Amino acid sequence: QVQLVESGGGLVQAGASLRLSCSASGRTLSTYAMDWFRQAPGKEREFVAAISRTGDITSVADSVTGRFTISRDNAKNTMYLQMNSLKPEDTAVYYCAASDYYNIVEAHMTYWGKGTLVTVSS
Repeated sequence: QVQLVESGGGLVQAGASLRLSCSASGRTLSTYAMDWFRQAPGKEREFVAAISRTGDITSVADSVTGRFTISRDNAKNTMYLQMNSLKPEDTAVYYCAASDYYNIVEAHMTYWGKGTLVTVSS
């Protein structure tokens, strides 16, 4: 079993950058493909980005293409989400998730963190 903990959220102005981290304990992070999801107030949780076990395959949602980058450092058991040019509509709780295989489907995630709040003011 793996425990996931997100960090790096906060309150920023539109146009700013943030880097979220997802640290894993319990098992080696390289065992899993990893994803970021987010849930805005009053909305369903949605896919943001995914990365394969080795980091050679990545995918991001159309809404964040060109602004968000997913990466991982398996030696540090940590995954990252670099968020640039943030917009008010990026305001959400961001969750990291682990899966046994590379995919972007929420229902196929095996482990979840508790989330970190990102608030972008206009």
